Amino acid sequence: MTLTPLIAAPPVIQFHVAAATAALLLTGVQLVGRKGGRAHRRCGYAWAAAMLAVAVSGLFIHTIRLVGPFSPIHLLSLVVLVSVPRAILTARAGKVRTHAWIVASLIALALGGAGAFTLWPGRLMHAVLLGG
Repeated sequence: MTLTPLIAAPPVIQFHVAAATAALLLTGVQLVGRKGGRAHRRCGYAWAAAMLAVAVSGLFIHTIRLVGPFSPIHLLSLVVLVSVPRAILTARAGKVRTHAWIVASLIALALGGAGAFTLWPGRLMHAVLLGG
């Protein structure tokens, strides 16, 4: 593992990685903690802020250009920008199953799927975590 590629990356990518790392760590905290209490809500708001930061910063990263400056990952950012507020609103409305489904979908698609894609050879996080 070497942080050299990340240190050399543009600030928007560094911010994006920091926000994604925070979201991943908070996901773990939320999954093992008791659901529905004050701590869950507070941590959930922090997680939501981290996810929104990942999505917004992702809109300014254009290392893969398939349609002009954009790629399919930018669509995922838009999905996150809509889904995170929906997750909060459904929790506030007491729709716990819908809230859990939205959050689980965000974890699987945005953190799991997109996160796994960052480990593809030639990508920055592959170089950071796996070398070369």
